Amino acid sequence: MSIGILFIIFVLLLIIAIPVGIALGITSVLPSLADPSFTVGAKYMVRAMFGGLDSFPLLAVPMFVLSGIIMAKGGISKKLFDVFAYFLGNRTAGMPCAVIVTCLFYGAISGSAPATVAAVGSMTIPILTELGYDLKFTTAIVAVAGGLGVIIPPSIPFIMYGMASGASVSDLFIAGIIPGLLIGILLMVYAFYYCRKHGEDKLRIQTEVQKLHDRSLVTVLKDSFFAILSPVIILGCIYSGVASPTEAAVISVFYALIISLLVYKSIHLKDLGEIFKEAIRTFTPILFILAASTAFSRVLTLMQVPQTVSELISSNFHSKIIILFIINAFLLIVGMVMDTTPAILILTPILLPIATNIGVNPIQFGVIMVVNLAIGFITPPIGVNLFVAASITDVSVMDIAKKALPMIGYFLVALVLITFIPALSLALL
Repeated sequence: MSIGILFIIFVLLLIIAIPVGIALGITSVLPSLADPSFTVGAKYMVRAMFGGLDSFPLLAVPMFVLSGIIMAKGGISKKLFDVFAYFLGNRTAGMPCAVIVTCLFYGAISGSAPATVAAVGSMTIPILTELGYDLKFTTAIVAVAGGLGVIIPPSIPFIMYGMASGASVSDLFIAGIIPGLLIGILLMVYAFYYCRKHGEDKLRIQTEVQKLHDRSLVTVLKDSFFAILSPVIILGCIYSGVASPTEAAVISVFYALIISLLVYKSIHLKDLGEIFKEAIRTFTPILFILAASTAFSRVLTLMQVPQTVSELISSNFHSKIIILFIINAFLLIVGMVMDTTPAILILTPILLPIATNIGVNPIQFGVIMVVNLAIGFITPPIGVNLFVAASITDVSVMDIAKKALPMIGYFLVALVLITFIPALSLALL
């Protein structure tokens, strides 16, 4: 069976709404069914699937998922927003900028873009709407800024890329800091432009900010201190060498439980059962996709797909700039139609050799790949962030997408800078 036919079948399975994990499993066994001489059989596939799950770094994923859910149920996003609104609220676009910074910090807790949108959006969208901001704009900025959740460390996609490439997860986390901050700053620049152009209800905003000021800075900081400290502890443990990313993920769960149960008392012991159930429901599909992606990537390797694609590109294109533009365009398209986890696990073995052949550092390429796929979170037809945001406000996905287009443009500007300025990813290493 040819490579082209295999990919066509895979795409057709996705089009008819076959779950990604099942589609990967089916396409993994097709070559052996079509050609009995093919060295990969069903038993090999099963071993490959279980082998793909036998990974210590993988343990970090369910822990960060659980930690993010605990933080969301504990109302941590509201405490983060209050402190940023206190300092930024009275400035032009201060409230939208406070939302973006909240997404940055919450992304450093959850490691997930949809989780960031759900936690921050459900709390901030009603507030900004009451302050006179356009509902579509507010929903769009939360959906787009939520994409920072997979770029700012700790990031679940970075863990997946580390598994697929063998790159250091700790280095990937460090490499994501400057790109995440850059994208956040660019989004704030757009928010400033939008608010200058369309105006703001200054009286309402000042009234809301005054409520925070009436509580006093000490009270606001006291209420949000442990929430702000959360990413500091998680990342500090990793970067100081005290804990590996997996161990830091476990620490984040215990920290989330302690501050939510004992400090803020925003959840109770009776809530833990439902929280654990939600974490299981969230992680189980990821686990199945991971297992099937591992088997599929083994099949692609045996069919020499990475070598074939590498030779095809290198024989037709000789400019590093053109090759990087092609890779970025391809990843942007993939991000629109495929979830991040299978995209990383399938494409890393194919694209990473091409990138390294033209002198791109594997860590930098990991950042490039994740930023591309983060844009996929906010672009139809998949656009998970758009659907999550739409479920909060009942604004249609297409209306959110239209409002998000200029912000996606700023995201793309950041992508170009990250692609062609390696220091943005590697300076802190």
